[in-house]
Amino acid sequence: MFLRNRLKGEPPVPAMPATSNAAAAPHPGMRQESSPENRAATPSKMPVRQASRPPMDSQTELKSKVHRLLVENMRSQNLDETSSPDTIKEAIRHGLEQVLADENRLLSRVERDRLVEDLYDDMLGLGPIEPLLADDSVSEVMVNGPHSVYIERNGRIEKTDVTFSDGAHLIRVIDRIVSRVGRRIDESSPMCDARLQNGSRVNAIIPPLAIDGAALTIRKFRKDPLKVDSLVEYGSLTDPMASFLKGCVEARLNVLISGGTGSGKTTLLNVLSSFIPSNERLITIEDAAELQLQQDHVIRLETRPANVEGAGRVDQAELVRNSLRMRPDRIILGEIRGGEALAMLQAMNTGHEGSLATIHANTTRDALARLETMVLMAGMDLPLRAIREQMASAINLILQIERSTDGGRRVTSITEVVGMEGDILQLQDIYTYVREGVDENGRLVGAHRPTGIRPKCADQLRLKGIPLPVDLFQIGGWA
Repeated sequence: MFLRNRLKGEPPVPAMPATSNAAAAPHPGMRQESSPENRAATPSKMPVRQASRPPMDSQTELKSKVHRLLVENMRSQNLDETSSPDTIKEAIRHGLEQVLADENRLLSRVERDRLVEDLYDDMLGLGPIEPLLADDSVSEVMVNGPHSVYIERNGRIEKTDVTFSDGAHLIRVIDRIVSRVGRRIDESSPMCDARLQNGSRVNAIIPPLAIDGAALTIRKFRKDPLKVDSLVEYGSLTDPMASFLKGCVEARLNVLISGGTGSGKTTLLNVLSSFIPSNERLITIEDAAELQLQQDHVIRLETRPANVEGAGRVDQAELVRNSLRMRPDRIILGEIRGGEALAMLQAMNTGHEGSLATIHANTTRDALARLETMVLMAGMDLPLRAIREQMASAINLILQIERSTDGGRRVTSITEVVGMEGDILQLQDIYTYVREGVDENGRLVGAHRPTGIRPKCADQLRLKGIPLPVDLFQIGGWA
């Protein structure tokens, strides 16, 4: 059964230290040192930094004994995948009491409760990182091998004292995550994107690609999605900017969100999607589903990697083409990464207005350059001018968001695509973030300011019954 396989196959026990007469067992994913004779006979290879392995402590040994006892008694206790958490925890507690009695050891109630939770997490949860995922102040968990775990809290990276038993324990947790969403990770496919049940995004990479042991990165998402008022409160944008973006989304302008890794593109996309009327049919397309749309009429599509035989792969470009036959009012693309850029531009230019998408880029101009490159990745031999004309016609606004050195995430510019002049795409900034320095606490000092340019799309918004105040774009009209 499911639980029996978990119990038998996943004891959270580190390898025992080697004795003086035997060599230590190799760490999972690590290469063994060869003898001088072998080194002389084979070409030199890149040195591998061996991860330190702490000795087994008394609590780890205790967990191992309780785990083995549960495996032996699981049939008599009728434990399987349908058992409730309380039933499983009670069985763990009973096994712990039995082991403590056999060894004549004393533990406080707090210590016993903690051991029960640890064992439960090891068997059915995500092991030692389960408390980090339950901590609402933690936004990202980064596992750099079994004995090195970092977190991001309030935009700052911190090292924790959390560790896995060994590399095999970490890989078991990774396999548990990816198998729940129908994906696999092994030596033939050592990289994987997945998600947790709560929507948190997961990336895992294991040896031989990860030289120093498996690496796991989990981007957590809030239980209650951020609203636009929260972004205004955090200083990510201002009320006038939010009013302008709300009008643009309601008027069905096509918006591209640009930014670096971890800058908040998905969060901003979720906030913009909250402006979409609830009577529209939305289709989201992502590599790993992570968008948190609040509307009811939403169809969520997710790409699929190739199977063991190398067949069955479905990429974003195919999903975009298929979504056009699903009668969408809007298409929301989680991230443009390749040839789906051409399909997305064509959708925007053929009646699917109001679409939203994100892209990795450092500036708004770079975003268009990357988009142009990804259109060429579709394999179509198109002239650059034709591609740029498609982009000028399809994209109305580009939002640039940035993660600053102080950990804050801010919209640094709202830029309008106004057309082409010759072979060059013409852009104009509507709002920008003006940096003024850094305060004594290391936080960035600055303010969002309008450029004084009235956007070309203002007339389009007015014709659709969404007039905007003139002073919204005037320098000095608001502070």
